[in-house]
Amino acid sequence: MSSTISRGRIQSTLRQFLDNEASGGIILMFVAALAIVTANSPLAETYFHVLHVYIGPLSIQHWINDALMAAFFLLVGLEIKREMLDGQLSSWSRRILPGAAAAGGMVFPALFYIYFNWNDPTTIGGWAIPTATDIAFALGVLSLFGNRVPASLKIFLAALAIIDDLGAVIVIALFYTADLNLLALFGAALVIGNLVIFNRMGVKRLWPYLVLGSVLWVLVFLSGVHATLAGVILALTIPLKLTPGTPEATHSESPLHKLEHFLHKPVAFVIVPIFGFANAGVSFADVSMSIFVEPLTMGVATGLLLGKLIGVLGTVAVLVKLNLAELPMKASWGQMAGIALLCGIGFTMSLFIGLLAFSDPGVQDRVKIGILMGSISSGVLGAILLMVFGRRTVA
Repeated sequence: MSSTISRGRIQSTLRQFLDNEASGGIILMFVAALAIVTANSPLAETYFHVLHVYIGPLSIQHWINDALMAAFFLLVGLEIKREMLDGQLSSWSRRILPGAAAAGGMVFPALFYIYFNWNDPTTIGGWAIPTATDIAFALGVLSLFGNRVPASLKIFLAALAIIDDLGAVIVIALFYTADLNLLALFGAALVIGNLVIFNRMGVKRLWPYLVLGSVLWVLVFLSGVHATLAGVILALTIPLKLTPGTPEATHSESPLHKLEHFLHKPVAFVIVPIFGFANAGVSFADVSMSIFVEPLTMGVATGLLLGKLIGVLGTVAVLVKLNLAELPMKASWGQMAGIALLCGIGFTMSLFIGLLAFSDPGVQDRVKIGILMGSISSGVLGAILLMVFGRRTVA
């Protein structure tokens, strides 16, 4: 009897953990640490070898980064569309504070990176690496404080990160595209046109969208535009609402909500951890202390730590000072500074952009070290501020 009760408690605890939106970030922290340990263990040679084994036309690492991550970008696109049309970002009054903060949080990190790498044409192209915020990681850290952080700040951080993801998608499309194959691009445009027609005709079944979405992925991959962007494009064509006049309560049955719900756990608990494990591993065997102060490493690290802090907190301060927006309800400036620091956790999307910006493994390792330096510093300092000010301001 006791074993049955114990098993039931374990299952209940596991279910609660999987249902927690921040749990993916906690798993990602563990996986990132595991990747680093593996890359510096006797298993390192096997770890790096397996990633470069080819299955068909692509290596395992490319299948992960180009194919599996398309599902991640599909979920990102679904979240962006839902929030913009029917959620926390559905009106301009709701968008102005997180939107402006997200913009400031992209511009200043890029400026810090450019400052350190201005004179090096081989590294200047990585300017976008520190501009991204990892929503799963950031919410994972934030979840550790429970009700000591007001719900308004959690909503602000989630909204900011979603807009930040949209900005990262645009940056990837505009600045990290290889030579274009116009024929494949034309084919992709035809597929997108058909997806839009499905949407306008009110097609509610998901399988026609997913079948065409698979074709779109292949064509985008061949076109020279990064294949994962096919996921975002597909997401924008998935219907959010059922039919005009349908009660709001039934919109949870819409194709977009169904697909988002279906993807959430596989992406958070399988795809992103696999990506993290495959890409976070960096060997410190041949790393000298000088690498930590190289312009590339410093540009990424200071961009995430100082750039995000100044960009997010400074933008919020200006808007509040000009009476264009208000500080999130029940939040203090100390807590807002903590949230701005958490925005400097740029793990998943920063790694992704780093892989697009540089093909040289040695340069990629320096990028990873910069991301780890900036993200860990931002997470630790942000957590300290939230711990200190959370006690003072939240009952």
